[in-house]
Amino acid sequence: MTPRAWLLFAAVSVVWGVPYFFIKVAVDDGVPPAFVAWSRVALGAAVLLPLAWRRGALRGLRGRWGAIAAYTACEVAVPFLLIALGEQRISSSLAAILIASMPLMVALLSVRFSPDDKPTGLRLAGLVVGFGGVVALLGVDVAGRAGELLGAVLVLVATLGYATAPMIVNRRLADLDPLGPIAASLALATVVLVPAVLVTPPEGVPSGDALGSLAVLGVVCTALGLVLFFRLVVVAGPSRAAVITYVNPLVAVVLGVLVLDERLGAMSVVGLLAILGGSWLATRGRTPTDPRTRDVATGAGGRR
Repeated sequence: MTPRAWLLFAAVSVVWGVPYFFIKVAVDDGVPPAFVAWSRVALGAAVLLPLAWRRGALRGLRGRWGAIAAYTACEVAVPFLLIALGEQRISSSLAAILIASMPLMVALLSVRFSPDDKPTGLRLAGLVVGFGGVVALLGVDVAGRAGELLGAVLVLVATLGYATAPMIVNRRLADLDPLGPIAASLALATVVLVPAVLVTPPEGVPSGDALGSLAVLGVVCTALGLVLFFRLVVVAGPSRAAVITYVNPLVAVVLGVLVLDERLGAMSVVGLLAILGGSWLATRGRTPTDPRTRDVATGAGGRR
């Protein structure tokens, strides 16, 4: 890890640790979740599509639009919308903690779809510990509060989408320049989310804070975050780059507590530690994926 790699690592950890904060600012200001998701993907597409075109990364997409559509649904359009809906009901800190369970869901899905990578031993114990943390959060922190429970479930469904996206990449898109599928998925999501925006349009012009949050989500958290992560993978390798999975939620929690005055109870801390520890155990010994695959799998959405 060179000084440049550490700088990139810190930058990506922050850039993909702050989206939950800015989503919370926007939805609390009254911006509809559909508009939050749409504006983010539209801005990201506006920045990345020209880059992908100049780089020639859009070549080879012909005949892959079924996979692109599936990837868009799992990694971008549906998760972005569900997370914004969820954060209408729960804190940004809890959203980040729940999304940190993504590696657990990847390991769980591998039981069904990747038998050769079926978790056993310590990895299986990691699944139990990690999901125990999720159950503790749902059963203690939000127990008895139907609105918060619904918000948490929406975020977990989004996380399941994030966990499914890498499988689509591995089977159908791994041989492509990752910037192409990502830019195409952002453009497709921009079109797909238009009906949702038309059904629930903003009531008037959002506040300056909300508009600033939307700009940061699209330009910084999505477009710039991907560019920085591409460079991090090249400089530090995919395995080291993947460690941001365990740093992002910590950034989000600190930001939510210090800036938004969100409550972080003892069970939230226990749940976070259990999820991160279980994720680490559940993903130990896995064969690192091809750098291009890692780029796409980490994509525009999660950790994010």
